[in-house]
Amino acid sequence: MRIAVLSETDSAEPRVAAVPETVKKFKTLGADVVVQSGAGQKAGILDSEYEAAGASIAGSAADASGDADLVLKVRRPSAEELPQLKRGATVIAIMDPYGNEDALKAMAEAGIDGFAMELMPRITRAQVMDVLSSQANLAGYRAVVDGAAEYGRAMPMMMTAAGTVPAARVFVMGVGVAGLQAIATARRLGAVVTATDVRPATKEQVESLGAKFVAVEDDEFKQAETAGGYAKEMSAEYQKKQAELVKGHIAKQDIVITTALIPGRPAPKLVSEEMVASMKPGSVLVDLAVERGGNVAGAKAGEVVTNDRGVKIVGHVNVPGRLAATSSSLYARNLYAFVETLIDKESKALAINWDDELVKATNLTRDGSVVHASFQPKTDGAASEAASVGLAKSEASKASGAATPPAGAQ
Repeated sequence: MRIAVLSETDSAEPRVAAVPETVKKFKTLGADVVVQSGAGQKAGILDSEYEAAGASIAGSAADASGDADLVLKVRRPSAEELPQLKRGATVIAIMDPYGNEDALKAMAEAGIDGFAMELMPRITRAQVMDVLSSQANLAGYRAVVDGAAEYGRAMPMMMTAAGTVPAARVFVMGVGVAGLQAIATARRLGAVVTATDVRPATKEQVESLGAKFVAVEDDEFKQAETAGGYAKEMSAEYQKKQAELVKGHIAKQDIVITTALIPGRPAPKLVSEEMVASMKPGSVLVDLAVERGGNVAGAKAGEVVTNDRGVKIVGHVNVPGRLAATSSSLYARNLYAFVETLIDKESKALAINWDDELVKATNLTRDGSVVHASFQPKTDGAASEAASVGLAKSEASKASGAATPPAGAQ
């Protein structure tokens, strides 16, 4: 069995799909591992480190993947890469399938068995494979670091001979994986932290981290969560009351971090132009959903926008990639945990159990066709839309770099 680890063709993607630690583990499973030269360079991993772990180095993607049974990547193979892959090869990556039906069709026509790591089901045995959580955790941490870097003042309260420096006020909107890590990081930096979410269960999580929960806690709020843990759609009256509360709260904040992102849909707008205009000069908003349209009015992907009042809106893309070494390490472990379930330990070969619930949930293409129910060609618009919405609900609360969606988003 030959496993190929390829470089990413997107210049904005510094992560890599395997690290020396996982190369050693693949070797113990009986695999030959080939790494494209320079694949780990942006993540701080040299070719020599891969060689020391037992991998061989190939000069090009074609040399690495030409006869590989399994290809590991961070992002979906590009149109230029597909011809270099062996028909029947298994490719595992973060596929970003929503809205990319043509790319999935091309992958199917190339004879690739494609698996999307971000579609991993939320079950106990798959926790170690949960790439969305591992990457969102880092995104929440980095959002606070980026916000602090743009903020022109100190984060903690400081008592000096020259006077007292007040602590920065940080407001986190959305308390999922990214939001919880943002709260914890801001607290460690000494900020006064508040947070909001429409699920009542998150209040205890927020308070356990030493932050204050902000929400209109009426009877409707207390019933705002389904038995499955998702947010119910709130009434227009509740949404109006919550918006007024948030509007007044944001005006007092120094740093606001938004994390609401839903697979397959545009990011919900949480912060209006009016709210941005109410903030103090020098304050900062960090939008983790900017690649999907953004939670903050005026956010631009890949830019730090400063308005005429001196308020900064930070819209960095691929935030986990801003911690390339750490995010690569965690992603590589997620990948290894999944790949291990696909390998027969006796024959030391790929032996995919197509009836396994992990395989069914993540398999996009097989035998020349798009096989995932949510991404097949739309023959019945209503049925396809229902399937897509159903999958989006199942994945919403662990969205990439994101938290549980706001009221009305699910």
